[in-house]
Amino acid sequence: MNEKTRMPASFTPKKSPNEQKLKALFVAGALFFAGITVESAQAAVVTSVRPLGFIAAAIADGVTPTEVLLPDGESPHDYALSPSDVQRLQSAELVIWVGPEMEAFLTKPLASHSAAPQISLAGLPAIQNALIKESGHHDDEHAEAEEHDHHDAADHDDADHQHEHGSADAHHDHGADEDAHEGYHHGEYNMHIWLSPEMAKQTAITIHAKLLELMPQKKDKLDANLLNFTDQLAQTEEKVVNMLAPVKGKGYFVFHDAYGYFEKRFGLSPLGYFTINPAIQPGAQRLHQIRTQLVEQKAVCVFAEPQFRPAVINAVAKGTDVRIGVLDPLGSNIALSKDSYAEFLLQLSDQYSRCLEKRS
Repeated sequence: MNEKTRMPASFTPKKSPNEQKLKALFVAGALFFAGITVESAQAAVVTSVRPLGFIAAAIADGVTPTEVLLPDGESPHDYALSPSDVQRLQSAELVIWVGPEMEAFLTKPLASHSAAPQISLAGLPAIQNALIKESGHHDDEHAEAEEHDHHDAADHDDADHQHEHGSADAHHDHGADEDAHEGYHHGEYNMHIWLSPEMAKQTAITIHAKLLELMPQKKDKLDANLLNFTDQLAQTEEKVVNMLAPVKGKGYFVFHDAYGYFEKRFGLSPLGYFTINPAIQPGAQRLHQIRTQLVEQKAVCVFAEPQFRPAVINAVAKGTDVRIGVLDPLGSNIALSKDSYAEFLLQLSDQYSRCLEKRS
C-alpha cells in the first residue's frame, strides 16, 4: 500500500445507520435498567399492608417514598415473603407493621434480616388500649369458624343481636376465645386496626414521631403533613357518618371477622361473619345458622372480599332475597398518596351502602 492510500492510525470506520441505532438502543436500555436498580435500592418507608401504606404515604409525602410489601390480591393471613421482599426489608428506612398476631410472615424476617427501625403498632399503648376481642360479634361463633369447638349450641343466644351491644365485645368468655383460636396466629384480639379511624390517627402520630427522629431536618414538612392528615380524617369521618346513616339498622353478614372497629365507630348492625380465619371454611352448624337468618329475612346483604370469594357465600344465599356485595378491607385498587386513607374509608363506606341500600 502506497503513502497516498495508507489510513491514519486514528481512523475509525464509519458505522452504518443500523449499527448507530443499535448502539443508541443499547445505551438507552443500559441507562433504563441502571435507573431501575438505583430506584429499587432507594431507602423507603415500607409497610406490611396497603392501608398502613395509605397512612404512611400521607405523613411521608414529599419527604421519602412509601412502599407496600403485600401485593394486591394477597392476604396477610397466608402470605409468604419473596426474595425481593426480603431485599426491600433490608434496604428500608423504616418498617411499619401491625405485629406477629397479624403478619406472622414478617416475624422471623424482621428479626433476622432487617436492621431498619421498626414500628410494631400492636405494641403501642394507645393501640393496645383500644383493641377489641377477635370474634367480638357473637359468643356462639368462635369455634364454629375453626371447627374446633364442640359446645352445645343451645347454650348460646342467636347471633343476630350480640354485636349491636358493642361494649360487650371485650367481655365474653376467655376460655372460649382460647379454644377457638388454638393454632391461629391472630390470637385474642382483632388486629385489623387500620379499620379504626382513631387507631389510624394514632398510627399517623407514631409515624410522624419516628420520621422526625430519623429526619429532623424535615420537621416543617412532617408537621404540616400530620396536620393535614388529621384534619382530612376528621372531615372524612363526618362524610362517612352521613353516608352510612340510612343503613345503620340493616342487618348483614361479612365473610370474615375483620370490620369490628369500623362497624362500632359508625354504628352499623352486623349479624355475624362466616369465619374468623379466612383460610378455613366455616363449619356446617355455622352455615346453618346463617342460612336460617337469611331465610327469615334478618339480613339484607352478605359480603365477600376481593381476596376471598368463596363459593360457600353463593351457596348459602341461593334461593333467598339477600344481596351479595364485596368489601375490600385492604383498599387494593387505591394508589398510595397523601389522600389515600380518606379514599379508602369513603370507598369502604360506599361498598357497604351500595349493597345495603340496593344501589347499582
